[in-house]
Amino acid sequence: MAAQAPAIEVPTDAELLQAQADLWRHTLYYLTSMGLRCAVKLGIPTAMHNLGGVTSLPDLAAALSIPASKQPFLGRLMRALVTSGVFAAGGKDDSEAELFRLNPLSRVLVDDVVADDHHSQTSFVLAGTSPHYMEAALGMADWFKKDVTGPVPSVFEDVHSASLFDETTAALDPELDALVTEGLEAHDNLGIGTIMRECHDLFKGLESLTDCCGGDGKTARAITKAHPHVKCTVLDLPKVIQKTPSDCVVNYVAGDLFHTVPKAQAVMLKLVLHHWSDDDCVKILTQCKNAIPSSEEGGKVIVIDIVVEPSLGPVMFEAQTLMDLLMLVFTRGRQRSENDWRELFMKAGFTDYKIIKKLGARGVIEVYK
Repeated sequence: MAAQAPAIEVPTDAELLQAQADLWRHTLYYLTSMGLRCAVKLGIPTAMHNLGGVTSLPDLAAALSIPASKQPFLGRLMRALVTSGVFAAGGKDDSEAELFRLNPLSRVLVDDVVADDHHSQTSFVLAGTSPHYMEAALGMADWFKKDVTGPVPSVFEDVHSASLFDETTAALDPELDALVTEGLEAHDNLGIGTIMRECHDLFKGLESLTDCCGGDGKTARAITKAHPHVKCTVLDLPKVIQKTPSDCVVNYVAGDLFHTVPKAQAVMLKLVLHHWSDDDCVKILTQCKNAIPSSEEGGKVIVIDIVVEPSLGPVMFEAQTLMDLLMLVFTRGRQRSENDWRELFMKAGFTDYKIIKKLGARGVIEVYK
């Protein structure tokens, strides 16, 4: 005789209605992502910027060349994106038309702006909402059911038989590979100015620094601009370095941080380690440790990465946990708490560390040998 299922707790009417609304929200959150993608593809943030950062729906539709028949639908899209915090709204123009405004979120989606602290995030949005990404996310349930031996592949690898950030992605879809590379660069370079202002002493007294996976050198150049006495070297893969024009400000070295890291007083890993498994992180950190002098001689590894922390508040914590799911689906890495970071540092042979500053979801950590 089959065991009787346990009785379920019956919610109150108010709880039931709230549960239904919450279920709608969580089930349909992807439509917010698709609405955001639509806004980026249409160029809505850039058009609003060109209109002075505030616009009515008719003026926005005209700037985007949206047919008159679609204007009411554009209004519905904007209402949803205002509700989700992508744009702001408030006030009316002379014709009593509602006004929409850029806010801090939508300002980082404006293209073709020349500013030290502005790095447009449109490529991050387009990569994160691309069909290949969506298809990989849909494969999570099947991925969880598969038992594997050895290193566990990402869901993306399992679905597409390709890994992000290497030649297999280019073979899968060259346009996706370019978009992912652009999105990663935009994501990593956002906030350089904040780091320089909030952590000015981080680079004080340094004579040399190696920026691992430093890409085109934007961060390294920002450091040398603020601290001209620091000699910066960028280490990245040959395919990245060969596309970077040489200059007299930063030295570029093609290589693999798993095998060698150019010696310097400090080594920096900015938004690098969350892409890698714990075992790989220990290997990377060990190479970094071998590249620096002792702490008595000013040697240190600078890690700038997410430090998962519920006390940052529900919105920031949700962003961190979503970024952790992003790592689960698309890489073999993960986002880490302070305890997780401490364990990695100790396994790699470091003796101490200090969280210098918390900048939003990220932490700036000095690690000493």
